[in-house]
Amino acid sequence: MSRLLVSPSPHIHAKESTASLMRDVVIALIPAVLVSVVFYGWKELLVLAVSVLSCLVLEYVITRYMMKKENNTLCDFSAAVTGILLALNLPYTTPWWVVFIGAAVAIGVGKMTFGGLGQNVFNPALVGRVFLLVSYPTYMTHWEAPQSLFGVDAVSGPTPLGIIKEGLLQGNTVPQLMADNGLNYGQMLFASVGGSAGEISAIALLIGFVYLLVKKVIRPHITLSIWATVAVVSLIFWLCAPDRFTDPLFNLLTGGMILGSCFMATDYVTSPMSVKGGIIFGIGIGFITMMIRYFGSYPEGMSFAILIMNATVPLLNMWFHQKKYGRA
Repeated sequence: MSRLLVSPSPHIHAKESTASLMRDVVIALIPAVLVSVVFYGWKELLVLAVSVLSCLVLEYVITRYMMKKENNTLCDFSAAVTGILLALNLPYTTPWWVVFIGAAVAIGVGKMTFGGLGQNVFNPALVGRVFLLVSYPTYMTHWEAPQSLFGVDAVSGPTPLGIIKEGLLQGNTVPQLMADNGLNYGQMLFASVGGSAGEISAIALLIGFVYLLVKKVIRPHITLSIWATVAVVSLIFWLCAPDRFTDPLFNLLTGGMILGSCFMATDYVTSPMSVKGGIIFGIGIGFITMMIRYFGSYPEGMSFAILIMNATVPLLNMWFHQKKYGRA
């Protein structure tokens, strides 16, 4: 006998599901994945495979044998998304066992400890990435000349942010460092110098971002508020001291700015539900990122900024909650 479920109105139905939304995110990440494989070759494929498979297996084992749940969550693609994002946040030279540890922390600590999808406070991929950055800094900041899959001459070396950070400590100026290292905006847009796999091409990430907007998987207010804040903060500092601070376009195209603002800050679970809350969330991420880039010991601050603002989401949801149905 079928059960009759009685619940108050309104009864709203939508064709979207967790699986369909996560599948669209996977599709949106394909351009960045393909470009990273073209430039970094088989080693990047290994990092991607270990990361994704580890996330899938670990989520199944934890759900089935530790949480004693009959329904497995592998079909909702959320673990696959975490695996891809984690891989894109790692250098292609990362050893497989370090990738596995990152996946274990991402799924085991960042996601399943809180109860699984929909209950985690922090973005799982970033939890894994930051853990590896703190625990294995040598592997996470080690760059080698890549052997590309199709013979493309990929570039390597420190990231643009790292070049500027180290150069400034040695008494050089930003224009001098840009000129001496051949840093230009066209290169940053299509094929960046050094960095994690997800930093290789801003244009590939932007293509995926546009896809998510067209499919209405995400809304643009969080991403745009991050970009606007980064542009305004960096413009103020750059106008005051152009020899010591990088300009807005440089900060928008380098590091994990595009990957973080388009694919991780916009995560449904770990971002505010309201538009106003999302804008405050984005402003906080942009501001913290620039403070770390300009004044912190790390050249990049996107991961830390998103995780810090993830912790404020419950408060933002409370302060800027949506109006209840039927209320003015």
